[in-house]
Amino acid sequence: MDELKNDNQHAMSLYRSAVRLLPACLRVTSRRALVTSSARTKDHDLHLPTPAGPLGTWATLKPRPEKYVDTEADIDPSVTDPLRHPDYFGVRQLFTMSDLFDARVHLGHREGSLNPYMAEFLLGSRLGHCVFDLERTAQLLRDALNFTTHIAYRGGIIMFVCRSPQHVHMVERTAMECGEFSHCRHWPPGVFTDSTALFGGVTRLPDLLVLLNTLDTVLEQHGAVKHAAKMLIPTVGVVDSNCDPRLVTYPVPGNDDSTTAVRLYCKLFSEAIRRGKAEREKSAVV
Repeated sequence: MDELKNDNQHAMSLYRSAVRLLPACLRVTSRRALVTSSARTKDHDLHLPTPAGPLGTWATLKPRPEKYVDTEADIDPSVTDPLRHPDYFGVRQLFTMSDLFDARVHLGHREGSLNPYMAEFLLGSRLGHCVFDLERTAQLLRDALNFTTHIAYRGGIIMFVCRSPQHVHMVERTAMECGEFSHCRHWPPGVFTDSTALFGGVTRLPDLLVLLNTLDTVLEQHGAVKHAAKMLIPTVGVVDSNCDPRLVTYPVPGNDDSTTAVRLYCKLFSEAIRRGKAEREKSAVV
């Protein structure tokens, strides 16, 4: 009996020692596990501690998720974005300075009919007639063509306007060939400002006006210029030396009377519109 009692007491002492050593063993095990996991995880793969919750407790360290690799990240947006590219549609290569000179774009009216606001676009005068600076004309014409192409690319409505009797059929044919609209007759009041009452219903106004000449008569400005400015419709207009360019969004200083010059304008704007629509169809297919 004494031996059995001694064995029980020895077993109880061992059990109590094991119970006392258990927390220490757990702490050592947890430390070893932490050291092992930290050794396997690199420093740059862990999040920094960040406050979480209203009490400002600290979040636990977690491995970072795998970084998403964008294969197109290295591509310059100015190459693929039409709005950020300086000449996305290549309209700057449509003409040269020689083309403008051969089309007599540089010839203006007599000095006595010069509008003061057109003096900055002149190179000088020759035999009493104003001569345009073709470098300024080429720069402004390229900007106007680029803007026109962007409107066509976005699916906008473009309307050609002309009041010269000798150019009416040419302008109307140009508009039909590129799938746009034209207005070459008398401009009645309210076409833009009161279109609902004039046409008897809700009418969509054009997104761009291309004016091959901005005068209705020898002295009066075309009504479309003022009405488009009131309705915030952008305009591209060929302004001669006797015209007022202040209400035109994209003025193109040049001859608006010569048939060769107007033919060149129609060719350039028609090609610009075609390029914009072709690029739009290409992007829609993709």
